[in-house]
Amino acid sequence: MTKPMHYTITLNGDEHHITISPVIETIHGSDKYVTGVFKLSEGHVDMGEIVFDDNMNQWEYTGEGDITHREAGEIADFIRRYKEPAADNGFI
Repeated sequence: MTKPMHYTITLNGDEHHITISPVIETIHGSDKYVTGVFKLSEGHVDMGEIVFDDNMNQWEYTGEGDITHREAGEIADFIRRYKEPAADNGFI
């Protein structure tokens, strides 16, 4: 995932529209590297981050608040399964 995505989840009986934004770093001048860190937000409210290991197998949720560990796992599974359309956009 190299671009922000939107995910809808039900928390405490209410629908929430979460924006998942990948943290991307630039290396070697212009190549972009996806770090495995994904920031979660709803509108202007920061909801923490989901941080994956190098193989996208293990993850941890760094936020506090409305998202439980189980719900963070649902979002992590969505991130893992997401297949972005292929494009030559400088990502390595």
